[in-house]
Formats: sequence, C-alpha cells, structure tokens
Amino acid sequence: MKLSVVVPVFNEAENILPLLQEIEAAMIQVAAENYEIIFVDDGSRDETPIVLEKALSAFKALRVIRHHRSCGQSTALYTGIRAAVYPWVATLDGDGQNDPADILHLHQVFKHQLQNLPELWMVAGWRNRRRDSGWRKFTSKLANGVRSALLGDKTPDTGCGLKLFLRDKYLLLPYFDHMHRFLPALILRSGGQVVSEPVNHRPRLKGRSKYGTLDRLWVGIVDLFGVIWLQHRAKLPEVMEIYRGS
Repeated sequence: MKLSVVVPVFNEAENILPLLQEIEAAMIQVAAENYEIIFVDDGSRDETPIVLEKALSAFKALRVIRHHRSCGQSTALYTGIRAAVYPWVATLDGDGQNDPADILHLHQVFKHQLQNLPELWMVAGWRNRRRDSGWRKFTSKLANGVRSALLGDKTPDTGCGLKLFLRDKYLLLPYFDHMHRFLPALILRSGGQVVSEPVNHRPRLKGRSKYGTLDRLWVGIVDLFGVIWLQHRAKLPEVMEIYRGS
C-alpha cells in the first residue's frame, strides 16, 4: 500500500511531535516505506511553524506545507491532498484525538468491503464513543442527524477527521470551503460509495478546540443547502454500450 497521511493543523504546537511519533509507528504496519506524512500548517500563530521545521530533520517521511494565512480546515486538507504523491490518502485531525493506529484497520475494512462494493471510494471513521464534553456530543449528534436526514448520506459521523480514501476520486469532487463536513454526500453524488467504521476517539490532552459550536452551526446550515442544491443538479448517466471504430 502506498499511502499519504495528511494532517491539517492550526495552533497545535504541543500536539505535533507526539502525533508524528504515533503516525510513524502506525505506518510501519500499514505501508512499510511507501508512505509520506504531510502536515499543512494553516497559518498558525503559535510555535507550530517552528516545531514543524525542527521535525523535518527527525522524520524523514515528513513534508510541511504552510498557508500564509488561515484558510480553514477544508482548504488545508485540499492543499495537502493535491500535493500528495501516493494513490491512497488517510486524513487525521491535528489535535491528537484521532488514533493513527486505526489507519491499518480502515485499510483492512476497505479491502474487505471492496468485494461487495466495487465503487467504494472511502471508509469514514465513526466516533461512536466520543471523548468530548456532553454539550459537544449533543450538538454533534443533532447536527449529524439533521444532515443525514436531509442529504441521505447514511453516515453517522461526518465530522470525524479520520478517513481513508482514494486520492484520484477525492479530486473529482467539487471543492468549496467546509466541504470536509460533506464528503460522504459528495461522493454519493458522484457515483461512489462510502462505508462508516467505528474508530478510537481520545480526549484532547493539550491545547483547545479551534471551532466554536455557533460558528460550526451557522456555516453548517448555509453549506447544507448548498450541498442539497448540488445533489439535485448531479447527472450520472448509465452507459449502455461503447462503440469502437473499425
């Protein structure tokens, strides 16, 4: 397996080195030497750029891309995935709450499910046992329920940063800000298939969340109607026969 691990970070200086160590340990089991780790610094204002620059000499598979100013998580992911050189991509949040050891499990699930789902594009992590506050769990469950009901994406947790997918398929999707919250719906719209799989979720040990509930709620509502608009304008032709010249 040839794999690119893409991690967007914004003001996560304290979490970078422990996460890098975990990713490297996990990659030995998944991809041997056929992997790269891409950290996209989304315009951090703390010590994140300094920590990443120093880490380059210690982690040979590490690549670092930096945005001059913060453009948001979706854009950071898009930057990293476009720069990736391998056909498989795994994404992780930069706060350490996703467990890199789960990447191997998602790959095993992908290979197994592909036997019955030939158009499988993504295995999405599902934080079925979240290690967050009661309020965050409640708002997340509510938002996921509304989104799933309106979009029909049959995905219990689109907010989980841990995902494994095919890079070329991802790049076929329409890009827009906040698109990372709607990847399963966008994949289904494009003719692909998605499987959700429970993964480990850990409490944040250092730093604090960069996303407020009200901020996420507002952009989520606006983008939700945008994705509904995209769904109703998707055309997936059924090709019956291919003609060849003599």
